[in-house]
Amino acid sequence: MESSKGNDIPAVATAGSFDGVHLGHQAVLKELTDVARGEAMRPLAITFDRHPLEIVAPSRAPHLLLSHDRQEQLIRRSGADFLRLPFDASTARMSAREWLRLLRERYGVKALVVGYDNTFGHDGIDMSIADYERLGEEEGILVKEAPLVAGVSSSAIRRAVVTGDVEKAREMLGRPYELEGSVIAGEALGRTLGYPTANLSPHPRRLVPANGVYAASALTPDGKEYPAMVNIGRRPTVDDSGRRSIEAHIIGWEGDLYCRPLSIHFLSRIRDEKKFNSVEALRTRLHEDALISKKIFDDFRIEQPEQTL
Repeated sequence: MESSKGNDIPAVATAGSFDGVHLGHQAVLKELTDVARGEAMRPLAITFDRHPLEIVAPSRAPHLLLSHDRQEQLIRRSGADFLRLPFDASTARMSAREWLRLLRERYGVKALVVGYDNTFGHDGIDMSIADYERLGEEEGILVKEAPLVAGVSSSAIRRAVVTGDVEKAREMLGRPYELEGSVIAGEALGRTLGYPTANLSPHPRRLVPANGVYAASALTPDGKEYPAMVNIGRRPTVDDSGRRSIEAHIIGWEGDLYCRPLSIHFLSRIRDEKKFNSVEALRTRLHEDALISKKIFDDFRIEQPEQTL
């Protein structure tokens, strides 16, 4: 966690969970940096060490769209300073006025940019932007609403991901949905079929797409990007254990990824997972899936050659 104490430059801030850093969040961050530039302030994006619902209503706490490290990277890329605060029971008990006062006194905040659905303080759920503006004026903070990006929200992205609609998730995120983790030992079944796979183990709070076969981009530890064919599911043709796995066949990769980090960026869902009548029928279909995955990857790179994953 960073501290902004001792910085004499006043700040314009925005605060929220920023789960996904989607197009709506990006609009808020752009407004933040624009206001900061115009007012000669420093832009400060504040988020938390956990989703607030983990404290406020644990049964409703969602699985997350981004890791903390990736979230920070994307927010910093917008040009904003970054601050991650602990969210605990005492934070949850703060009123909107107390939160504004904390921002002003501890972090030198003189202006606050809020999204259209942004709320803060235990009493904030019933407040309008006009209420926040009034409170801000009383506490010496200018409250400014960011432009709305209609139809984009973390909740909508989660709904798309859990149904396998990674194309729709990509539209709302402004980049492919990604899932990272360590590569764990598997049963080497893919290798026997001619399609060796890396078995990904993501953080348990990360959101995993629906079962199926996906075209993807794989970012390996050496920083290189490869086309990938990803299967999420229970491998019904070759495994009757019922265990769910995330397996990526990385096209063109040679080497050992065991115990190393891997990031998968989902481009398109190719098909449902299914049980084939024979291993040979599965092998034939995997060949087709790999060709489709490679073409989707190549087309994506042609359409968006400068996108940095």
